[in-house]
Amino acid sequence: MLIIPVKEGENIDRALKRFKRKFDRTGTMRQLRKRQQFTKPSVERRQ
Repeated sequence: MLIIPVKEGENIDRALKRFKRKFDRTGTMRQLRKRQQFTKPSVERRQ
């Protein structure tokens, strides 16, 4: 779980941008998209 502490006086948009950047670096969405399109190894070998 990502935790982004919002600094005092920091704009919420700036904190959101930091969150998105950190989230992208974890590769969570990339991994999720890859798993959605999973094909069994036996099917891959046939193609």
